[in-house]
Amino acid sequence: MNENKFWILESQLEGELRWDNTIQTLYATDASAYREKPLGVAWPKSNADIKKLIEFANVEKISLIPRTAGTSLAGQVVGPGLVVDVSRHLTNILELNQEENWVRLQPGVIRDELNMYLSPHGLFFGPETSTANRAMVGGMVGNNSCGSNSVVYGSTRDHLLEVKGFLSDGSEVVFKSLSLEEFEAKCAESHPEAQESKNETLETKLYRNIKSILSEPGNQQEIRKEFPKLSIPRRNTGYALDLLLETEPFTSGKEHFNFCKLIAGSEGTLMFITEIKLNVLPLPPPEKALICVHFNNIDESLRANLIALKYQPSASELIDRYIIDCTKTNIEQRQNRFFIQGEPGAILVVEISRQTIEEVNDTAALMISEMRETGLGYHF
Repeated sequence: MNENKFWILESQLEGELRWDNTIQTLYATDASAYREKPLGVAWPKSNADIKKLIEFANVEKISLIPRTAGTSLAGQVVGPGLVVDVSRHLTNILELNQEENWVRLQPGVIRDELNMYLSPHGLFFGPETSTANRAMVGGMVGNNSCGSNSVVYGSTRDHLLEVKGFLSDGSEVVFKSLSLEEFEAKCAESHPEAQESKNETLETKLYRNIKSILSEPGNQQEIRKEFPKLSIPRRNTGYALDLLLETEPFTSGKEHFNFCKLIAGSEGTLMFITEIKLNVLPLPPPEKALICVHFNNIDESLRANLIALKYQPSASELIDRYIIDCTKTNIEQRQNRFFIQGEPGAILVVEISRQTIEEVNDTAALMISEMRETGLGYHF
């Protein structure tokens, strides 16, 4: 890349742009083991900056890599293009509607800080990653993050109502729930200028394209055959064409079409998000307890988890022997082994949340009793 072009681009931005070796090295990785130096890093301050960056990328034939906190574990924000980091400036909570239980925010808002804002209103955003004190909502949308409490709150996709941002040609779009009539109108729309040149807008092309793909009986059959079962809720990554298929334009009696189902989990490859509208929920029950069930092997813990799920836990997490053994030599984590008895092959950590501590204790006792009766678990 010609350095002069970066100097020109920098002069046009409200935000910052750097391409020195130090920045390239710092942004060459995320929380994973993957490493690849980017061309540089931009920190946009406004939507206008993002539009300029997209236009620059199109002219120079380079890729843009949207990035928030970089807590990804599989190299999702690593690549040879230009990293666009929204964590510095696009960090505002824009609007809260308590009557309709939704919040609108920019992608650089930290998940835990969002819940600090919502808590005085008796609300919270459910999905919780292990990095929730630093992970940002934009990244959670890209990853379709869920976390240990997904048995109750599902994934980010389940709470994503609307996204606003830019397509690859720099056009601004809003994706949200559409009735059948609204969906058909989107397929028919085109810009006045586009009509004159006989060209559709990119947004119209997207709606017409998805309609063509998902209306074809052969595609429908193949998607329903090859995609993971809908009964498996934690299907985090990839393009969720199967979920779009189960919407009103293609399957009668189903929910309205919403491109957000495809955006969540797409890792920033389909659009550059500038605003996110999320469903929020009443605060969870105030009383919680962890039941840490010890097993001889993983097979026992998996069978016991089927029992645990009957008691509507708020979380259920497995710790296997490899992780447990690592704590023996870790100075900090060695102190957290106080509850471990013997040499378990696996520990199932089940969280029970209820309104009163009595309800917690009663539920835990019933669950433990059923596990004991089936011979699962040697220490609780």
